[in-house]
Amino acid sequence: MTPWSNENLSSGAYTDPYAAPNPRDSTWPTPVQAGDDLDYFLPPPNPAERLSRILAPRDERRLALNVALTAAGIPPPMPEDRAVIDQLSALPADVNTVLQRWLHHAL
Repeated sequence: MTPWSNENLSSGAYTDPYAAPNPRDSTWPTPVQAGDDLDYFLPPPNPAERLSRILAPRDERRLALNVALTAAGIPPPMPEDRAVIDQLSALPADVNTVLQRWLHHAL
């Protein structure tokens, strides 16, 4: 048995097929020209395509508390912090409002 060698290739050169993308696999529908403006507005949302789900009050309070923590500059919660945020979200809405107000004034 003879070992494989790239000298056995017909072209005598090795090219990596993954080094450059195949031009036919381009993600752009048309080639991008130097003068093309790629910054454009998205179309407005279609109300008929909106989800008809409503969040539970506890989930709304949890999301609002996460937003208040992020706005106050507190980094995203660690996995062990999420349990505490879930417990705080289970408290009545007025407690959650006070927590958010405290965080807002801490800025």
